[in-house]
Amino acid sequence: MGLSLIEGFTKSLAMTVLSEIGDKTFFAAAILAMRYPRRLVLAGCLMALIVMTILSALLGWAAPNLISRKWTHHVTTVLFFIFGFWSLWEGFTEDGEVEELKEVEAKLDADWKAGTGGTNGGSKGDNDLKKQQRPFLTQFFSPIFLKAFSISFFGEWGDKSQIATIGLAADEHPFGVVLGGIMAQALCTTAAVLGGKSLASQISEKMVALSSGVLFLVFGLHSFLSVES
Repeated sequence: MGLSLIEGFTKSLAMTVLSEIGDKTFFAAAILAMRYPRRLVLAGCLMALIVMTILSALLGWAAPNLISRKWTHHVTTVLFFIFGFWSLWEGFTEDGEVEELKEVEAKLDADWKAGTGGTNGGSKGDNDLKKQQRPFLTQFFSPIFLKAFSISFFGEWGDKSQIATIGLAADEHPFGVVLGGIMAQALCTTAAVLGGKSLASQISEKMVALSSGVLFLVFGLHSFLSVES
């Protein structure tokens, strides 16, 4: 039990860090933090990723109760190999290092212009006063928080890191997977929010993709060679 918990924690931590750095949600958090209060962006993005990690781990935990653990182990092994080769292919065929950053920025720019088109009438001082008068807790359910939450949550839904988390939780201790995933999400999201676009633009998507591909293949090989009791 203890070894499985540690393995689940370390695998989830390493996999999530390499999957999230340079991901669309990472770039979105960095860009949003340049335009909105950082604490709201960090809270919204991090809350979404924590919820997604817990949901994914729960799905993985429930899987062995629906089908045999032997089959979930085999499916997890196959998924690791698929995601490993997929990530390597993305790394070797990547044309531009900041292509995804530009794509996310263009999408958020369009949304920004559409959202601020009719709100230029009020003064900045009035807006700041309204924010100060707003109760502390309600600030975290403001449109900014909800926007950061929704962008991160739906950006991660169906992503290979989410599917890999489900498979990992089915094969390892779910609590360890959750702890490792949450810690990794906290590190990556905090770095994105504090570092902003300057940090995001310096990240080599090619190297991240190649590193994550190798890691997925190592996990797949380890899972393939492990003996099911």
